[in-house]
Amino acid sequence: MKVIDDPIYQELLADQDWLIDQRRFFHTFPELSENEFGTQSKIMEILNTLSINHYPSAETGVCGVLLSENETLTIALRADIDALPIEEENQLPYQSQNPGVMHACGHDAHTTILLGVARYFSKRVEELPCHLKFFFQPAEETVGGADRMVQEGVMEDPKVDFTLGLHVMPYMPVGKIEIRNGKLNAASDSVKITILGKSAHGAYPHQGVDAIAIAAQVITAIQTFISRFISPLDQVVLTIGQIHGGVKNNIICDEVVMSGGMRTTDENTRRFIKERLTELVTGIATSYGGNASVSFAEGYKALINDDEVVAVIREVAVKALARENVIEKEHPSLGVEDFSYFLDKSKGAFYHLGCGFENGPLGALHTKDFIMDETALTLGVYLQIKSIYALVDKFLSKSIDKVVND
Repeated sequence: MKVIDDPIYQELLADQDWLIDQRRFFHTFPELSENEFGTQSKIMEILNTLSINHYPSAETGVCGVLLSENETLTIALRADIDALPIEEENQLPYQSQNPGVMHACGHDAHTTILLGVARYFSKRVEELPCHLKFFFQPAEETVGGADRMVQEGVMEDPKVDFTLGLHVMPYMPVGKIEIRNGKLNAASDSVKITILGKSAHGAYPHQGVDAIAIAAQVITAIQTFISRFISPLDQVVLTIGQIHGGVKNNIICDEVVMSGGMRTTDENTRRFIKERLTELVTGIATSYGGNASVSFAEGYKALINDDEVVAVIREVAVKALARENVIEKEHPSLGVEDFSYFLDKSKGAFYHLGCGFENGPLGALHTKDFIMDETALTLGVYLQIKSIYALVDKFLSKSIDKVVND
């Protein structure tokens, strides 16, 4: 990694053991979504030692607040805190002590980085560049704790102007980041299709309406629908992952239930697919003498970065790491990220922080052998701190100019 000749980074580097100790604690005692009570307690304990006001949010999350004495911007930073139902196979001194639960997605690192930022500014309360909020968010891996935190008002009082987030990525070594303007992550929806036919003896199929035959036509039509009604330049995936129907080999099936998932990066495309898919499925079923219904359960929204905020983070990263270490992500990911709910209420950006080793990753995210280079913690804290200062420098002057001109 490029040497960073900055007093802030050198200060953080000298205190790196503190970050590593916190991260290893969280890694040793991971907790699943909506059950992060021990994690919440530890976060609150640390915030207490830092004299940072805080309160619980979304039941198992935490919101910390540092207020500046000046009228200024409010910047929030978010870390997800939940773990995954995975049995860790790494033989580490700090490997998970909770059977079947592991921080296999780096949320222990995210939590630690956010605590590191909070610790840095807690030592500078009289010279805070802005109001700061620290969102320790539960349930990112399941029900979406971000939405609950937003509904409970964490983006208000004071109103958040900018929200920053990051995710460690083992496919990049420490010293590199990945960033993207605009669309970064997809929206998700669950799809359920129910097809109703009419039961009959298998020897007399003409007396029934075969729901399985209709289902086969529907699955084929869905593939054609996506490839011919959606622009190839748009990002869409529609997968039928389960299909259930039939009771006996020689009985015409009268009901088939199919379910799957849909990923999109454009809200108009998302709505269009829902409308036309319903028309398509019900039309096919009717033409074969059956009936059908289609229902959708909304998951996370698409994560769309604010280009101005991305430009600030990019400038910070280029100065710290050199241009060749700031990777421009070419395409959006069709994975989901509920950081999107915070971006519904403020400008902001989300980026990827390299946490892999120079000789390559030792384990991918969401796997039982995921492991990270812990020096990424210090760099993550540094980039978030510098991004806060840069956002204030750029946008506070804009706000003042606007007030004067108005």
